[in-house]
Amino acid sequence: MSDYLVIVESPAKAKTIERYLGKKYKVRASMGHIRDLPKSQMGVDTDNQYNPKYITIRGKGPVLKELKTAAKKAKKIYLAADPDREGEAIAWHLAHSLDLDISSDCRVVFNEITKDAIKESFKHPRPINMDLVDAQQARRILDRLVGYNISPLLWKKVKKGLSAGRVQSVALRLIIDRENEIKSFTPEEYWSIEAEFKKGKSNFSASFYGLNGKKVELKSEQEVKDILAKVNGDKFKIEKVTKKERKRNSAPPFTTSSLQQEAARKLNFRAKKTMMLAQQLYEGIDIGKQGTVGLITYMRTDSTRVSDVAQKEANEYIVDKYGNEYTQSAERKDKKKQGAQDAHEAIRPTSTLRDPASMKEFLSRDQLRLYKLIWERFVASQMAPAIMDTMSVDLVNGDVNFRANGSKVKFKGFMKVYIEGTDDQKEEKDNLLPALSEEDEVTSELIDPKQHFTQPPPRYTEARLVRTLEELGIGRPSTYAPTLDTIQRRGYVTLDNKRFIPTELGEIKLQLVREFFPEIIDVEFTVNMERNLDAIEDGKVQWVQIIDEFYRDFEKHLEKAENEMEKVEIRDEPAGEDCEECGHEMVYKMGRYGKFMACSNFPDCRNTKPIVKEIGVKCPKCDKGNIIERKSKKRRIFYGCDQYPNCDFLSWDKPIERKCPKCEQLLVEKKLKKGVQVQCTNCDYKEEPQK
Repeated sequence: MSDYLVIVESPAKAKTIERYLGKKYKVRASMGHIRDLPKSQMGVDTDNQYNPKYITIRGKGPVLKELKTAAKKAKKIYLAADPDREGEAIAWHLAHSLDLDISSDCRVVFNEITKDAIKESFKHPRPINMDLVDAQQARRILDRLVGYNISPLLWKKVKKGLSAGRVQSVALRLIIDRENEIKSFTPEEYWSIEAEFKKGKSNFSASFYGLNGKKVELKSEQEVKDILAKVNGDKFKIEKVTKKERKRNSAPPFTTSSLQQEAARKLNFRAKKTMMLAQQLYEGIDIGKQGTVGLITYMRTDSTRVSDVAQKEANEYIVDKYGNEYTQSAERKDKKKQGAQDAHEAIRPTSTLRDPASMKEFLSRDQLRLYKLIWERFVASQMAPAIMDTMSVDLVNGDVNFRANGSKVKFKGFMKVYIEGTDDQKEEKDNLLPALSEEDEVTSELIDPKQHFTQPPPRYTEARLVRTLEELGIGRPSTYAPTLDTIQRRGYVTLDNKRFIPTELGEIKLQLVREFFPEIIDVEFTVNMERNLDAIEDGKVQWVQIIDEFYRDFEKHLEKAENEMEKVEIRDEPAGEDCEECGHEMVYKMGRYGKFMACSNFPDCRNTKPIVKEIGVKCPKCDKGNIIERKSKKRRIFYGCDQYPNCDFLSWDKPIERKCPKCEQLLVEKKLKKGVQVQCTNCDYKEEPQK
């Protein structure tokens, strides 16, 4: 008989924790939730205080039986699910299934899976927090009332398999509203004037600023001509030189949202993949002699707070590695975001001393890349600001003003370790200006006016959408990745060049929800609902009251929709060719992996085929087939011969029609960070990258 039984969610977590607790403890995994609302019915009694009907999840019977057997042999049972609402609810369901007293000290929580953190947490067990449970229960019931009422209606009126969750509907609305902005966008003309100047042997560039010291926006070619007509000769006088020292602070440690955004920018990871890898790093990795250790803190958090112990260790590491001047002179205080629960620390390494280089042999390539990102971000957040020397120079010729801006890194500070990414991938670089003084005279070598047009707002990437949802206060750290995954799996959006594009199905679904259930896609309503869930967690309001206030109005909308929503027929788009098996017309269908062609005579004919996109290049290997664009199972584009399997030519880079001028072999377009470069597949021939 073991003295103590500890129940966690996952086997990996169980394995790590059991090592730390010793022989008296047996650690078992519940494999997530044990109980949930039934899939086959609503499971919520709207006539009886919205009482939920929980059942044992199908397939969890053997797991529950094993846990009950282990519980009977234990003197004391601890429930150690994740330290959030979901984890609290899992613990509550386990307590119910195992007949535990929820008011007893049976709940243990920890923010990191390390020996010290685990041992300390078992010194402070507590009762199950029913406010946390009620907040999770309210979200679950709310989503069930919405999903199990609207979804069948959409199945009946539009197409089977549709869903209308709260957060996913708002995310879809943001994507479609952005698409409509792009379609209705009218470009506006504007101009810039760039100039190259020479001082002695040094050259530098400057841009047109204005007239008589006042900034002027150039809207037309005629305005540019009028400006250039005012320039008298090629001599410009330095009217003003401004030198400043500017501090640049590091980004704070990661929250769930900022981790997903940065992993998308720097590692090209989808939100779902980022969270999967972070879960592995949190639950524990075997690192040789030290055994299995959790390498990062809990990865579902909206806080940038860091413990004193972690700050002290990081500070000692920074002093030892880089020197005293690289440490922060004062404690950093990041502004708490509105609506942030701040329940856990920021995402950080459990020990700064486990640097990425020392972990390389124990981690997979992607685990290491994510761990390196988390480690560098945290260490940089504890370092001194970078110091930039900036220089602004005003040049004048008559009434015409140009301005040159330069900067130089005087002290790298945190930039020695890490620089935060941006959505346009531009990083701050040195832009040095020559030594210039007021009243100096310089010569213009080139004055180059350029026409521009304003661009529409960009489509959402995963990173941009997560950031927007967070800024609006929609959803919580645990909901971002599942939301993005759902709207893609349901076929409401597709990803093109990493950007979301709504499908016809997505637009139809949103149009119907907008017409009959406007509150579901209303941003302010969704934000207020998140605040209400937070209020339940804080014990300020009862969950039944929040659900009832919502459902009374929702029920009226539902009745109206049942009576007035018209059936929508989504016609298949003709593919422009006939089925080779039965002669009927082929049409485009939307499947799990995107569009494909299928026979319109389905189900009598089940012929399907992929959509072939030719790129106008003959196969260099067999010289019979044509190169076509294909997609791998992971949705990555590659290029192959249409005579496959007779010809196995394959290229991840796009072949082009012309041959290499040096060796007459195949040229391909290689995607680089700075654009696209044409390269030879056989020799060292390369062309200048094109943006």
